[in-house]
Amino acid sequence: MRILVTGGAGYIGSVVAARLVEAGHDVVVLDDLSTGHRTAVPGGCAFVEGGVREHAAAVLAGGIDAVLHFAAKSLVAESVARPELYWSGNTGASLALLEAMRAAGVGRIVFSSTAAVYGEPDSAPIREDAPVRPATPYGASKAAIDTALAEHARMHGLGAVSLRYFNVAGAYAGRGERHTTETHLIPIVLQVASGERGHVAVNGTDYPTADGTCVRDYIHVADLADAHLLALEHCTPGEHQVFNLGNGAGFSVREVIDTCREVTGHPIPQVDGARRPGDPAVLVAASDLARSRLGWIPRRPGLHGIIADAWAFHTASAAVGGPAA
Repeated sequence: MRILVTGGAGYIGSVVAARLVEAGHDVVVLDDLSTGHRTAVPGGCAFVEGGVREHAAAVLAGGIDAVLHFAAKSLVAESVARPELYWSGNTGASLALLEAMRAAGVGRIVFSSTAAVYGEPDSAPIREDAPVRPATPYGASKAAIDTALAEHARMHGLGAVSLRYFNVAGAYAGRGERHTTETHLIPIVLQVASGERGHVAVNGTDYPTADGTCVRDYIHVADLADAHLLALEHCTPGEHQVFNLGNGAGFSVREVIDTCREVTGHPIPQVDGARRPGDPAVLVAASDLARSRLGWIPRRPGLHGIIADAWAFHTASAAVGGPAA
């Protein structure tokens, strides 16, 4: 298939694009490089520099069979401070993409959604039928896109799959996390290990968990990419399907830090502090639906392996003067 990957110069998008190329697909990457990196785009992909709203229609008109949509803003704090950026850059741009797909007759899309659509859940693990009540404009912008996909499936026969991620980490084929503003725990802890930060802050040590710190579900980026290829094959005309993607098992903040110490061999100073408002004690995915319907099985579920891959990318990037992707 000839596939358009929006946001394919970013962390997850570039790994998925690489897996698509490996699977023999013809891939076009569209990315404005506002947060992505040209060097992350896999060899063998056509690359178009530009935004979804401005350039997707022209790319789609050139002949595309399916779209994998990753392009989005994803900083929760920024979304709270400037929600208009997220309604325009995420929801508005996605609506423009859907209209361009309809005009070009492209009938399949896999959408990069998020567990943030659930807000603070009533229970864990979180199933796909849990209430959608996002607590931030970021989550709300993604939930609105899910609604638009469902409506386009109903009205126009679109085959759509929304994949709701939990915490993605690790690296694949020389592609790992590289964010100007880093908010994810594992890369932050690895920055402490490499001396780029002085310590890691632990926000809350009195949660009702085994060690008092928050528990989160971590999934290897390569496993996540595999789910996208499976979802692409399961796009069904007239249906909008939703799948949670996670290991189904959680790791606490302390477990992540301790495993980073073990992997890196560095002490990694930590400073314990108060809870952050709105941080649930446990966020873990129920991924039974993805396993049963897509046939998806995470092949790299261990925290040690996820962190080892992330550390290998981090150290290799530092050795050449900066991350390569």
